Amino acid sequence: MAKVRILPGDDNSNGWSRILPARTPQPALQSEVRADWIVLGAGFAGLAAARRLAEQRPDERIVLLEAQAVGEGASGRNSGFAIDVPHNVGSSLAELEGSQRFIRLSRAAIDYLARAVEAHAIACQWSRRGKYHAAVSPRGKAEILEPVAKELDALRLPYRWLDHEQLVAEIGSPYFHAAVHTPGDVLMNPAALTRGLADSLPDNVTLYERSPVREIDRDNGVRLTLPGGSVAAPKLILATNGFAAQFGFFRGRLLNFAAFASLTRPLTAAERAALGGEDDWGLTPANAIAGVTLRLTQDHRILIRQRFEFGPSLRRSDAHRAAIRRDHQACFAARFPMLPEVTIEHTWTGYVCLSRNHAPGFGQVATNVYAAVCQNAVGVTKGTIAGLLAADLACGQDNPLLADMQSLGEPVALPPRPFLDLGVRAWLGWEVWRARAEK
Repeated sequence: MAKVRILPGDDNSNGWSRILPARTPQPALQSEVRADWIVLGAGFAGLAAARRLAEQRPDERIVLLEAQAVGEGASGRNSGFAIDVPHNVGSSLAELEGSQRFIRLSRAAIDYLARAVEAHAIACQWSRRGKYHAAVSPRGKAEILEPVAKELDALRLPYRWLDHEQLVAEIGSPYFHAAVHTPGDVLMNPAALTRGLADSLPDNVTLYERSPVREIDRDNGVRLTLPGGSVAAPKLILATNGFAAQFGFFRGRLLNFAAFASLTRPLTAAERAALGGEDDWGLTPANAIAGVTLRLTQDHRILIRQRFEFGPSLRRSDAHRAAIRRDHQACFAARFPMLPEVTIEHTWTGYVCLSRNHAPGFGQVATNVYAAVCQNAVGVTKGTIAGLLAADLACGQDNPLLADMQSLGEPVALPPRPFLDLGVRAWLGWEVWRARAEK
């Protein structure tokens, strides 16, 4: 039996959720429950796994457990991009083949989500606007954007190259030097999407929210103990991302980072006119560590995601977020000088799970346990496809995408702490300094 020592402790200020209508979560588990399957975690991976299990096993009972309210965890706190092509790819044949696998997996995830959004009329500002991958400096253009364009050519993928003037015309901000626009990426409110997916689950899935697991016992099937009761089933799909080690899996192989995002108040009509550009867009930075991710949403708010910190404790204080908000306001002022009166309304922390070799935690990890964790900062698409394929694998369902997923490998071992902490913080500092022109 393993005891869970760290539970989710996210702040209560996720802007994506705060701007949505109030929602009543499903009741917490308060009894002794038996099921045919347990899915642990109701983020993108867990929601996809539960839905797929219900499709594959319509006569069996599936229990989906979420420690928080749906949409309040990492899946509801990201920047709201479903990315279908890699940000940066290499020139070797092996890397190109890896990119093609990434594209197949990501596009399958986007198609799966799009069908759910349409079938259940999920109001999440789902938008096929693509994304801009932008550089601030001529160096960023030469070292990152031009190689990206070259590899997109090699992959025979459509894109548009935008110089400074073209980019200003489309996003309004004069801050960036150039960008590559790829058309297949999707934008959305991620909290609204996760809520909609949860509220439209098939009838043979029972969702329990605000139901944190305290203990896991795998001696005879799987039994999870919670504050209000327990649930037992022959098999478990683990979809807890960075918390996977708390349940005894991938220990010493996963890295948790804190990322910070803010949303402004809605722009007035005059402010929207002063900004100009397209009505709905998303921009990722040439360097994800040093740069700033931006969105203009359909309700005329601007999202800023900036700052990336090592976060093994999975905790950040309100005081720290207040300091981040001040940084974000300064980032906003530099990028949108035409909007001097616009203020930030929400600032929050989200947690990103990475592996040292960028491999997912996927597959059968014990006799009765399957995993879909460690999405390496591409949670909407990688989480969705990992959950879907974990369910297919657990059901013995053939799927040609399984080979693509399994080819990605598994997370490698990390150095022990405190050497790990020193190494990761040194790497982050080096990345920020090396890419300082992209801030």
